[in-house]
Amino acid sequence: MSALRTVSSLLSILALQACSNASDQTAAVSQGVCEGLPPLAMKSTYRVGFAQLWEDNGPWRNANTASMQDEAAKRGYELVFDPGTKSDPAEQVDRMQALIDAKVDAIFLAPHDEAVLAPSVVAARKACIPTFIVDRAVNPAIAIPGTDYVSYLGSDFRLEGEQTADWLIAKTGGKAQIIELEGTVGSSPGVLRKQGFDERIKNTPGMKLLASESADFDETKAYAATLRLVPQYPTATVIYSHNDGMSFGVLTALQELGKVPGKDILIVSIDGTKKATQGILDGTIGEVTECNPKFGPIAFDTLENYAAGQPVPVVVKNVDRVFDLGNAADYLPEAF
Repeated sequence: MSALRTVSSLLSILALQACSNASDQTAAVSQGVCEGLPPLAMKSTYRVGFAQLWEDNGPWRNANTASMQDEAAKRGYELVFDPGTKSDPAEQVDRMQALIDAKVDAIFLAPHDEAVLAPSVVAARKACIPTFIVDRAVNPAIAIPGTDYVSYLGSDFRLEGEQTADWLIAKTGGKAQIIELEGTVGSSPGVLRKQGFDERIKNTPGMKLLASESADFDETKAYAATLRLVPQYPTATVIYSHNDGMSFGVLTALQELGKVPGKDILIVSIDGTKKATQGILDGTIGEVTECNPKFGPIAFDTLENYAAGQPVPVVVKNVDRVFDLGNAADYLPEAF
């Protein structure tokens, strides 16, 4: 991971860097080649590309897509969106190139892989299409923030891992035997949720990480991993899942293993889906850290502010909450 700079490193960048002056920007756009951050003209409507990463009916991803679509329609913009067909970064690269070839006004990209999609961001910049990164980051050593793309909009994944660890330490009195199910290898949420959680529990000697492996944010893979890992580590008292979808696979596997979720093994999760929130109320899930998927309003506000020439931060963060029995019932009506 040494080559992978985390999203949190972007926080040190305080403002955009634009093309040197307005006349250079205008000339560059007219020629279709931009060496710096492309401008975006003020218009009454925009034709905006959305390169969403593909997931098979993931509730978080579906809610995220719906938010972008709803907000574009609300503002009278055309959202050029191909949902994709498979979990393959190369396929998403092709969809990014299609948006560049279509000469959309701007692009929102939720990258499947930080490194693989970064060159596509550079290609969009060279084609004078301003790009906004949403949810997951791109490698800043390849696609330079404030030069190759306007802003990164998303949750603080590292903080999500830290918040989950803090709740768990408090709940268990600092004593737990933990199995960790990671997200997709190389994805910013998978990398940073692990870093935040693992580094937090290192400071508490009674918190022991027994095993940690990727289940790819996938319910079926998490089910299979749980069936294998729980018998392998019979002292496990906690399963930390990087998303709610994997937690549902964990629940099914634990029941098949004759374990009572919430009693024999405590489950902590990240996302904030309605199903996981109900699991808290039912006693099968202990805690869920929110990862808000409703990016539409903040994404299009940022686009419009950029077009208007207003200062736009390189990093725009969502605020995420922690849910347990104390507040899950209040959150449930708004959960996705």
